[in-house]
Amino acid sequence: MSLKIKVLLITLFVMTLSWSVQAQLFSSDENTPKFNSPYSRVGIGDLASQNFIASYSLGGLSAAFNDPYQANITNPAAIGFLKSTSFEVGGFFRYGLLNNDDVTINTFAGNFGYMSIGFPMINEVNLELDRKDPLLDWRMNFALVPYTNVGYNVQVEGPVEGGQVDGIETDSTTSTFTGKGGTYKLIWTNALKYKDLSVGINAGYLFGNIINEREVFINGSFNSYFNNLVDNTNYTGLIWSFGAQYKHQFKKMSDKGKLENSGRSLTIGAYVNSQGNIKSTSDQFYRRINPTFQIADTLRNVSGIEGSAVLPGQFGVGLMYEKVNKFRVGLDYSASQWSNYTNDVIPSTLVNSWRVALGGEILPNYNSYNNYLDKVRYRLGLYYENDPRLDEFNEQLTTLGLVLGVGMPITLPRGQTSFFNLGLEVGQIGTEQSLNETYFRVNLGFTLNDNYWFFKRKFD
Repeated sequence: MSLKIKVLLITLFVMTLSWSVQAQLFSSDENTPKFNSPYSRVGIGDLASQNFIASYSLGGLSAAFNDPYQANITNPAAIGFLKSTSFEVGGFFRYGLLNNDDVTINTFAGNFGYMSIGFPMINEVNLELDRKDPLLDWRMNFALVPYTNVGYNVQVEGPVEGGQVDGIETDSTTSTFTGKGGTYKLIWTNALKYKDLSVGINAGYLFGNIINEREVFINGSFNSYFNNLVDNTNYTGLIWSFGAQYKHQFKKMSDKGKLENSGRSLTIGAYVNSQGNIKSTSDQFYRRINPTFQIADTLRNVSGIEGSAVLPGQFGVGLMYEKVNKFRVGLDYSASQWSNYTNDVIPSTLVNSWRVALGGEILPNYNSYNNYLDKVRYRLGLYYENDPRLDEFNEQLTTLGLVLGVGMPITLPRGQTSFFNLGLEVGQIGTEQSLNETYFRVNLGFTLNDNYWFFKRKFD
């Protein structure tokens, strides 16, 4: 890959990163969220998957997943198995059906999924030409991923005790809750690999902006005021995670009577995420408005309110059995200590959560020349998780999902194989007694691979 193309890729990475963040933090309509997810009002929003499409399509396998051409930052040790420079970008489209009793609401969403660039610090081609293996392989990755998404528009009507609000006779009030925004993680990964053991660490910076707004209307009064309360909060903080993966290579006896790798392996992986102590800075703008006479009284206008939040620690473990360029199947389990969550701005009672996933991938014929479909990677994943949030009956939300995916190879100049990844997901989140949502999600991603970064040319 020429120097011009490398510079173009880096420039594209930085520009897309900047554009993606701005697109998420600012909306053309200041009062309307981009999608309607009522449960994102709790805590700091809906948790976004930290998996890229290749592992996401396996049900979100992450603890033991690694690939020579595609990154996995959930377990930073997986970066140690990258064989070439990998530039990845992805996004999704989502359609949902919100159900509450006999009421059904259609929802739509589309969002930036992730952006990543990873590379070996010692070029694999040079190692083959020099015919020597380094004591340690060092690999690095930079990524931007969403952490939470907020977008809701909920209207609640409730009775009034005493029949009066601010001296105005009324039987009920209507409260409208809206919110938008989200948080992101900028992650720097370093991984060291010794033979079949890899260890890695993520150093991350969490940031984002969330706007929560509430309007309270007094029903049945023509000249009454209504309250408009807006909280605009920025979050920043440092986070880290550590992981390890060991790939056990099964051996076979060669024709020469020597043991050699059979192409089959079993990978054991584990990772742990730190508890995050996050800073918050809030602006509060509270008004009382009379729409009839176009009168507005400011009740509170304060900027720069300092606060803090504690995000939970997490751990995950998993197994992955693989036959190179044939198939792989894995199992994953993770748990998060959301009972430790605190937030000065958005206090919420959350509970511990866990997640289990099962997935597999098959590759019919890696060396096929005349049948492209035989070279496509076919993926299937199933997952179940307990969400940290509770409904109004204190029942914990649950999510069940099924994912189908394909990894379609694209051959670039000099024989570099890249991938277009597609995933289709159907799932349901909620509780039996309260609001639940059936959703359909399309995941799209592109992986560009190149093994000429850091290539040392030699001249005789």
